[in-house]
Amino acid sequence: MTKIFTACLGTETNTFSPFVTSYRDFEETYYTRHGQHGDDPFIFAVPLLTWRRMAEEQGWEVAESVCAFAMPSGVTLRQDYLRLRAEILEDLAAAMPVDAVLLSLHGAMVIEGWDLPAAEQEGVDCADGEGDLISAIRAVVGPDVPIGVELDLHCHITQRMLTDADVLITFKEYPHTDFAERAEEVFAIIADQLAGKITPLMSLHDCRMIGVFHTTREPMRSFVDEMQELEGSHGVLSVSFGHGFPWGDVADMGAKLLVITDDRPNEGARLAAELNHRLAAIAEEAQPPYMTIDEALDRALELADGPGTGPVVLADVSDNAGGGAPNDSTFVLRRVLERGIGDIAFANFWDPIVVQLAINAGTGARFPVRLGGKMGPQSGDPLDLTATVGGFVRDGLQTVGKPPKTAHSRLGDAVALHLENGVDVQVNSHRTQSFNPDALTQVGIDALHKRIIVVKSMQHFHAGYGPIARAVLYLASPGALVPYFDQLPYRFANRSLWGIAER
Repeated sequence: MTKIFTACLGTETNTFSPFVTSYRDFEETYYTRHGQHGDDPFIFAVPLLTWRRMAEEQGWEVAESVCAFAMPSGVTLRQDYLRLRAEILEDLAAAMPVDAVLLSLHGAMVIEGWDLPAAEQEGVDCADGEGDLISAIRAVVGPDVPIGVELDLHCHITQRMLTDADVLITFKEYPHTDFAERAEEVFAIIADQLAGKITPLMSLHDCRMIGVFHTTREPMRSFVDEMQELEGSHGVLSVSFGHGFPWGDVADMGAKLLVITDDRPNEGARLAAELNHRLAAIAEEAQPPYMTIDEALDRALELADGPGTGPVVLADVSDNAGGGAPNDSTFVLRRVLERGIGDIAFANFWDPIVVQLAINAGTGARFPVRLGGKMGPQSGDPLDLTATVGGFVRDGLQTVGKPPKTAHSRLGDAVALHLENGVDVQVNSHRTQSFNPDALTQVGIDALHKRIIVVKSMQHFHAGYGPIARAVLYLASPGALVPYFDQLPYRFANRSLWGIAER
């Protein structure tokens, strides 16, 4: 009987973040063993569930190890990475022999010590956590067992990953709504490889650029559609565009195109180069139109009074926990209060102290709070406010993705704070970005009928908020994820990349 081994280990490392990532962070975000996912699987657990279903349909045996993911943050502590790696390797050794390994990883995990000389990293490739893990697994299974990997598209695709994996496939959509489909793609290629039907070969092209590429609008929508149209003909098995993660200061940071062919490396290289040429032509147009705080608020007020229905959604991209930011910055809320703007909601403010105080006080209680601004200059100064406690929820979840294939993200405890002039703030105890209006509605904030909603997210909010929005605007406040890459103090990334160098 064919036997596959599956595991997940991931986080997205912002090397400029004020946090570090510990074992405890993995436990608090998502940590299961041996398939005990329950009813609310996290986005990076969905591939493991997909692979189990597909394997069982084939009559295969599945040995599932750890599924661990930590909320994007700063560097992962070395001893905690080694502990998680050891858990996976021990399970793999116990499961041997296996016919294939399938991994759900992120692709931008950086380990403590990445800024030290290689000789001081004691055998761990600290700048390439996923590559290090894949190599360790390859050392156990030997050269002939296929390894297939699903990656977030905000990954650093490295030569080490290419050397030790047979198949790398990234998400195609941003926001990430296709995590299940890409898992199916990985499985199908590995299954055909095991059956001797194909010989997958990967061809990588370095785009020598970095940017933010929303696939919900043109020109990226058509680019992704063209990528998918290439698959399934002329020996092309898969096409991936790894956007890269601009806030991860490592040498391999940058956008890359990856084409997998059935033993046609020259065709793969030609096609990857051709796609890069198309991408270069649209890269400038593809970048989001960021506004200042006041520009965004002015435009939102204009749109809110114009034709259409639903709220105007403002994305505070610089304070996005999904990229390692605190989600507690006060810059936008402070300006809203100073300008007296009303009928507005804020989603996914992170302040566990305020949440605890508000829940203890109870619905209807009115008292002074000091909100946000806990994590230093990137968060702004705390706001001293008087708030009325609205609804609250214990151990809340918000929806990730779009129906029918969705997952969930933890809110922790969450509460609604009602301020003056119809300003409502949803505050949660677990740091997480905005994905869906249900983060608001479950604490009693009527998202659909607000004039304006401010979300702390770069783009993942679009799957949930896009369908209800009158308009979507992107604002660049100060913060840990400021989207102007020439302003970041890179030490290791290539500063000549388009998007960092003057263009």
